[in-house]
Amino acid sequence: MTFPVDPPADLPGGMLDRLAAVHPYPRAFVTVSGAHLYGFPSKDSDVDLRGVHLLPLEEIVGLEKGEETVTLMWDHAGVEADAVTHDLAKFCTLLLRRNGYVLEQVMSPLVVATSRVHDELRSLVPGLVTSNHAHHYLGFARTQWNLFERTNELKPLLYTFRVLLTGIHLMRTGEVEADLTRLTADGPPYLPDLIEAKRAAEHGALPGDAPAVPRLQDDVAALTARLETERDRSDLPEVPANRRAVHDLVVRTRIR
Repeated sequence: MTFPVDPPADLPGGMLDRLAAVHPYPRAFVTVSGAHLYGFPSKDSDVDLRGVHLLPLEEIVGLEKGEETVTLMWDHAGVEADAVTHDLAKFCTLLLRRNGYVLEQVMSPLVVATSRVHDELRSLVPGLVTSNHAHHYLGFARTQWNLFERTNELKPLLYTFRVLLTGIHLMRTGEVEADLTRLTADGPPYLPDLIEAKRAAEHGALPGDAPAVPRLQDDVAALTARLETERDRSDLPEVPANRRAVHDLVVRTRIR
C-alpha cells in the first residue's frame, strides 16, 4: 500500500492529486528528481517526478501486457510537470546495473509517496552500489561538458560538476548524495556562485564574472581524474551484493 507524505515545500499544490488521477497503476514510491534534488532549482524549473509503479499480476502473466514505463507530462499552473515511473521489475533491473539515475531516485530525500516496498529498496541500496557506477557519472559528465561547450549555458556546466562530485562521493563513501550544495567543499571555490546564478535563471548563459572557459576545463579535468582515482582505489565491489535480495523483493511483491 502506497501512502503519501508531506510533499516538498516548493512543490505546487495539487500536482500530486493530478498525478494520482491520471496514473494508471498504484505507485510504490514517487520522489522528486532533477534540479530540485540537485540543489539548484530556479523559479521556472520543471518538476521531475520519478518512481516505481506496480503492475497487476494479470498484466504480467496474461497476453495483454501492462506498461513497463509510464510517462506523463502536463502544465500545472504554469509549471511543467514531468512524471516517469517504471514497473518494479524494470526498475530493479536498472538498479542492478551501473545506473546512477535510479540510485538517486530511490534515495531522494524529496519523497512524495512511499511504501514498504520503497523502504525495502532503500535498505538494499548499500549492497547495490559498485565501483562500476563511476562509469555512469564519467559518461554523463562528458555529455554535459560537450553540451556546455556548444551552448555556453550554465545548466550543463553545473550538471557536469554535480555528477562528478556525486560520483567522487559515491566512490569514497558508498553513499548517494545528489545535492550539489552538500558537495561544494570538494569542488572549485566559485561553485556556490554558479549555483546562485542557476537559481536565478533556468536557462541562463554563463555569468560574466564566471571563470574563463580554460579554467573551467582544467577544473573539470581535475575532478574527472579524481573520480577515476577514487574508482580505482574504492573498496566497493564490482558487482551488486544484494542481487538475490532484489529478486526476492520483486517475487514477494508480485505474489502478495
